[in-house]
Amino acid sequence: MPKDLNVLIGTAKTYGASDIHLVKGLKPAFRKDGKLLGEGAPLAAEDCEFYARQLAGKDFEKIAKCGELDLAATLDGVRCRINIFRQQGAFSIAIRLLAEKIPPLELLGLPSAVAKLPRLKNGIVLVTGETGSGKSTTLAALLDCINKSESKHIITLEDPIEYIYQPEKCVINQREIGKDTASYANGLRAALREDPDVILIGEMRDLDTIETALTAAETGHLVFATLHTNSAADSIDRVVDVFPEMRQKQIRLQLSTTLMAVLSQQLLPKKGGGRVAACELMMVTPAIRNLIREGKTPQIAGALSTSASEGSVTMDNSIIALYAKQIISADVAKEAAHDVEYVRKHVR
Repeated sequence: MPKDLNVLIGTAKTYGASDIHLVKGLKPAFRKDGKLLGEGAPLAAEDCEFYARQLAGKDFEKIAKCGELDLAATLDGVRCRINIFRQQGAFSIAIRLLAEKIPPLELLGLPSAVAKLPRLKNGIVLVTGETGSGKSTTLAALLDCINKSESKHIITLEDPIEYIYQPEKCVINQREIGKDTASYANGLRAALREDPDVILIGEMRDLDTIETALTAAETGHLVFATLHTNSAADSIDRVVDVFPEMRQKQIRLQLSTTLMAVLSQQLLPKKGGGRVAACELMMVTPAIRNLIREGKTPQIAGALSTSASEGSVTMDNSIIALYAKQIISADVAKEAAHDVEYVRKHVR
């Protein structure tokens, strides 16, 4: 008989693990500090199906049609993001454990200028990074900061809903893609008729979503969104490249007037265990707006260095600062660097 799901969550909490992987023929695996550790007896196909049915409930049959299912649930008191999928005729499950409470923004180790972002009145703020880099936690902390300090209407579009907000000063509506609305694009178009002040878009995936997000920012809304990119310049290129070439000049113009900041994150292993965020923050200045408008994104990295007074910081300088404080090792610093030669000069 497979272990109760709550037992697996309890084991993950004991380890301080961020994820659980359940795969036929393998021991349950727990990701701690980026590495996977096996624990217990190997799982049979029947065990994996038992877990899949328990987690999916009435939505289990959807997996037979499309091959995978995204959902979120609270297990053993922990909010979890779950993906169930089929592989080689069996079910596999990936469970991401979220923080039990939304952490305060000031405890996330982000650049100090990030504290300005919840006070913006309109525009777009992008939080970027690879999967597992802490984007969801940063966005939740930003929105909760607004929730605690201002009386606004916040609408979130998420796939699935991860953190559950407890309204304090704000009115908050959280909509799940596939359950509460058909798609990000549909939900975002509807949001513009729902009197929001702040809109969170879980991921800007397609042309319609990006186009509507730009319109929302132009019409006086504050939009937070994520992208799977590793730098501010990459984020701008990703947004622009979604559009056909004949429209890219117009999109650059819109982006140059609406983009307020890009925060790119990666989580690095700390000396002695645990992980720490290294961040690139681009606060959009008039000089950077010109570069965006003119399509000179390769020059943005250089412009970040000259806009430090506005709070901008490059990823490489963030990594060097973590190394200087002896939080990360020289090897980790060099592996995470964008410009390896530049970082190598500052680490030994």
